Amino acid sequence: MLSELKKARFPLETGLLLAFCLFLPLLEFWKNLALVSYAIAWLLNRQRARDFGGPWRTSDTLALLWIGAAYLAAAFAGFEGRAIAKTGDVLASALLFWMVARAGYTENVLRWIQGVLLASLLIGLAVGYVRMFGGIGKTGLLQLYSVGHVNHTAIYITIMLGVCVSWLFVVWRSWPDARRWGWLAFTALVFASLAPTWSRAAIAVGVLVILAIALAWWPRWRLPLVASVAGIAVAAVLLVGSGAEVIRKQAEYAATGKVLSFRGEIWSAGLVAWEKYPWFGIGKDNYKLITEERMREWSAESGGPFDPAKFLFVPHAHSLYVNTLVERGAVGFAALIAVLGAALYALLRYRPIPADADIAWLLWGGAAGAWVVTAGIGVVNTTFHHEHGLLAALLLGLWLSTLHPRRVS
Repeated sequence: MLSELKKARFPLETGLLLAFCLFLPLLEFWKNLALVSYAIAWLLNRQRARDFGGPWRTSDTLALLWIGAAYLAAAFAGFEGRAIAKTGDVLASALLFWMVARAGYTENVLRWIQGVLLASLLIGLAVGYVRMFGGIGKTGLLQLYSVGHVNHTAIYITIMLGVCVSWLFVVWRSWPDARRWGWLAFTALVFASLAPTWSRAAIAVGVLVILAIALAWWPRWRLPLVASVAGIAVAAVLLVGSGAEVIRKQAEYAATGKVLSFRGEIWSAGLVAWEKYPWFGIGKDNYKLITEERMREWSAESGGPFDPAKFLFVPHAHSLYVNTLVERGAVGFAALIAVLGAALYALLRYRPIPADADIAWLLWGGAAGAWVVTAGIGVVNTTFHHEHGLLAALLLGLWLSTLHPRRVS
């Protein structure tokens, strides 16, 4: 790695990005320090070189729209709170995406970035399992130390599953037997690690990620799709046969008619608040301020009945889409759909062809997996923020950085 850093155009900047990738799921302080330091180094280097990555592109407009809409909604939020300050996570993800997409890193550096992300995941899983099975700070569930809450951990692992699968498909025919079977074991571990998060959505979307990437590989090599279907079938049998907690959880919710785990009541409360503040929402991180007392006041003002049994009051909506609509209104929601829609369009239009180099397939697979997870799990959980938001932005930016400017302008 040191030799690659010495060859890099901006060694310190590249080292700071690699440090950020290493600390992302592991250590909060060092992750934040590395990210801020990387941003400063990136700006100073580009200013000195008078090279910010070429002409303005559609992706730049979308990054600006994503940031601008978030802060506009925060400025006109319906509730009092810290909406402006809490919007900083949107700014961080969008700026990381923008900087990486325009950085122009070499193929070797791009491989190292993904490699460090995978190494940090392995370390994070090791620590998580120790804590889960009775080490210091026993949790009972699998959690990556810096990512935290089990739902966030599940999202992060599912995004990284796409990176693992892409590497597996790329290296299988070129690596020696020991290394490729070792990588298969690691990929299987990552997939299996979704079970102890108890996240039904993560497991379902994880399957979708594997199949989507394998299907994209079909024109280049057909074995990945066949092997993936067989592997998923075996995993499903083992999961059901072992009586995993996530299966018991699903059966319990199905038996009680609460398959969405009370999300209907949570979303109903949020949508009532959105009707009060439709354009700019109630403010970032203010979902927790939707209370029964407020709902009663609104019902009294409108003269309508109020039935508390129809609502559940929690800190967030457990949905990227509902949470964005309620907290950032129609303005923020439109920006979210524009960003996700543009990313999907680019991934489909500029997906690699069989003749493309391995790096194109590696980066596309990671970006495609990040999109599927963000959009898919986002239906029933709040994706695209904190560590997994930064990870998704990074992977999308890495892939876009390899496209010729005319293809994304």
